[in-house]
Amino acid sequence: MKTKALNPVRLSPQEIAFVRGLVIYEDSDILALNKPSGLSSQGGRGQVHTLDELLWAFARSGKARPRLIHRLDRDTSGVILTAKTKPAAGFLGKAMMGRRFAKTYRAIVTPGAPEPKGGVIDVPLRRDEQGREAFMRVCPPDHSDAETARSRYRTLAEAPGAALMQLDPETGRMHQLRVHLAHLGRPIAGDARYGGALVVGGHAAPRLMLHAAALSFPHPSGGEKRLEAPTPADMAELIAALGLAVA
Repeated sequence: MKTKALNPVRLSPQEIAFVRGLVIYEDSDILALNKPSGLSSQGGRGQVHTLDELLWAFARSGKARPRLIHRLDRDTSGVILTAKTKPAAGFLGKAMMGRRFAKTYRAIVTPGAPEPKGGVIDVPLRRDEQGREAFMRVCPPDHSDAETARSRYRTLAEAPGAALMQLDPETGRMHQLRVHLAHLGRPIAGDARYGGALVVGGHAAPRLMLHAAALSFPHPSGGEKRLEAPTPADMAELIAALGLAVA
């Protein structure tokens, strides 16, 4: 970390303004942002900076940038949390390992609401690498690579051919919600990797319609904190066009 602190990523004024515009909450311990779809949290390919690199916009002179506490898939939007100090990062890391974080997502699925309309998906997953791409697959519990995966879900609204779901993962496997919903026969709209429809009710699903809407966690300075990220415009427009809006 010291080496990185001495070699910050050079950001353009436009990149600095962009990432500062994503901030939804900040105090002396934490910084939270509403990550847009299409921005990699870490380890992206190509010339575009990742969110982790863009965090240098918040570093004080000679100091390290805020540390990501968790990640979101590149095409998933929503709340992402960072720690501004090493003690805060340690505290939050332990809290996450202890499953003291509660994440709430919203997703548009097709071809309608699952049956039952709410419940728990308790289906193990395994990693499957194909070239440079990594996928997750459902698998039997006794598979040598099986990882426990549990997701709670409930239907918020439904319309012909689509439904708006609330998803609360109890574990944090890669692509967990995407694979679990596909397993139910209700893949997330725009999720070409796992069979999601690219057109819903005559309307294009321009990207993965999955949004990390809220995050609850113990704050390093005490008490519980809940942060929410507004639904991005493209997803809100599709929700409205399909008649899936909820109060």
